[in-house]
Amino acid sequence: MPEPASALPQPDKGRVLVIDDEADIRESLQDLLLLENYHVELATNGAEGLRMLEAKSYDLVLLDLMMPDRSGMEVLAEVRERDRETPIFLITAYGSVEAAVAALKAGASDYFSKPWDNEKLLIEIDRMIARRRLEYENRHLKRALNQRYAFPNIIGKSDRMVRLLDMVAQVAASRSTILITGETGTGKELIAKAIHANSPRADAMFVAVNSGSLPPDLLESTLFGHVKGAFTSAAQSRKGYFEIANRGTIFFDEIGTIGAETQTKLLRVIQEREFMPLGSGETIRVDVRIVAATNADLRKLVEEGKFREDLYYRLNVINIALPPLRDRKEDVPLLSAHFFTKYCRENEKFLDSSNESILSFQPEAMQLLMDHLWPGNVRELENVVERAVVLASDTSVPVDVLPEYLLQAGGIRVHKPGGGPLPADASLFEIVADYERRVIVERLEQSGWSQTEAAGSLHIPLSTLNQKIKRLDIDVRRRGERV
Repeated sequence: MPEPASALPQPDKGRVLVIDDEADIRESLQDLLLLENYHVELATNGAEGLRMLEAKSYDLVLLDLMMPDRSGMEVLAEVRERDRETPIFLITAYGSVEAAVAALKAGASDYFSKPWDNEKLLIEIDRMIARRRLEYENRHLKRALNQRYAFPNIIGKSDRMVRLLDMVAQVAASRSTILITGETGTGKELIAKAIHANSPRADAMFVAVNSGSLPPDLLESTLFGHVKGAFTSAAQSRKGYFEIANRGTIFFDEIGTIGAETQTKLLRVIQEREFMPLGSGETIRVDVRIVAATNADLRKLVEEGKFREDLYYRLNVINIALPPLRDRKEDVPLLSAHFFTKYCRENEKFLDSSNESILSFQPEAMQLLMDHLWPGNVRELENVVERAVVLASDTSVPVDVLPEYLLQAGGIRVHKPGGGPLPADASLFEIVADYERRVIVERLEQSGWSQTEAAGSLHIPLSTLNQKIKRLDIDVRRRGERV
C-alpha cells in the first residue's frame, strides 16, 4: 500500500478524493472542502475512482453508494483488497441501519446520509485524517528507531550492510514488487523474510518457491493450484501457493529459471492480481506481494530471449543488491560470533549464563578467515563456524580446527598421521598439532585404545578427548596405528 498522502509536505490539510456520479454533489463537496484548505480531486464514477486510487494515495475518500457503472460497495470491496488503511466514508441518499452496518462490515470508516450535516462531516474528516497522520508518524518513528535492530538474523556493521538494512526497512511497508540480486550464499531469502516480517503483511503467510527445483508443469500446479481431474494424477482439488499466500508474501528463489509459459502466467498475476487454477474456468483474485531473487543476470537473459522483458520490469520495481562477503570482510568477526552462539545453543555447549557462546577464534585463525575470499559467501562461513563448534575442545578455537581447504588456501600445510616428519620450515601451529597428535596416540596405545582410560591418564574430559581425536584426524578404529 502506498504511504499516506499526508506523509508528503503539503500546504493543505490533506488530500481527499470524491467519487460520485452526480456533478452537483461533487461540486458541493469540493467547495466545502476547499474552504477548509483540503486538496480535492474528483472522479465521476467508480472505475475512474479506482484508477485514481491506483495511481496515487489519498488521505481520505468520499464514496457515493449508488453509481451507474458499479456500486460504492463494489468499489469499497476492490479498494480493500489492496488497501486496508485509507479511510473511506460512504455517502448515500438511501440511509438505513442495514446499509450502514453492511458498509462498516465491508471496511468503510464511516457512513453519511444525504443531505449530510456539513459541520459534522468536516469534523469527522478532520478527525480521521489527523488520526491516520498520527498513526503514520508513530510507524515512521518506530522504524527510524528500530531499523538498525529490527533484523536480528541479518548481521553486519559495514557501510554497505547498514545502507542495505536502511533500504529494507524503508521498502518493507510498501506493496511494491522487489527483486533481490546477489551471489549464492549471500542471504537473499533471509532478506525476503525480513521484508515480510517488517511489513503490514507480517501476520499473513510467507511462502517460498524454489523455482529451479520444480519442472514447469508441476511449478504451475504448485503456484496456481488445480481442480479435481485437471490432469491424470489430480485426484482432488488443491490450492496453489498464490491462494495460500493471499494478503501475504510469495518469494521466488532463482526466478530466472522459470519457463516461458509460467512467466506469462506470472505476469498476468502481477498485472491483474488474478489467476485461474489448472483445469478451472473460475478466476481467483488475490492480494500477494511478490519478492523475487536471482544470482543470474536477468538483464542478460532478457537480451538472450530467455526471460520476458515486460516481466523483468514488473519484478524489478525495487532492486536490492546483496554484497558478497569478500566485499564486507569487516562483518566476518560479527558473523562468526553470531554463528558461534547459534551452533553452541544447538549443541548445548560452550554457553555462558546468558546462553551466549564463549567460543572465539584465535588471532591466527581469525586472520585466515579475514584473508579468505569466501566464494560461498555467508553460507560458507556458517559451515566453517559450525564445524569449529563441533570440533572445539577449548574456548579459544585454534587454526587446525579450520577446514583443510581453507588452511591450504592460506598457505598452511596439513600434516597427516603417518605422513613422515614435519618439514624444516613447519609453522608453530603445525609443530603443536603434531606433538598433540603424537601424545594422544601414545596414550591410546597404552590404554589398549580405550578412550575413557586415555582421557583419564591425560586428565581431560572424555568429550574433550573425542573432539581432539576428530580435530587431529586420528583414526581410532585402526588399532596399533603409529605416527
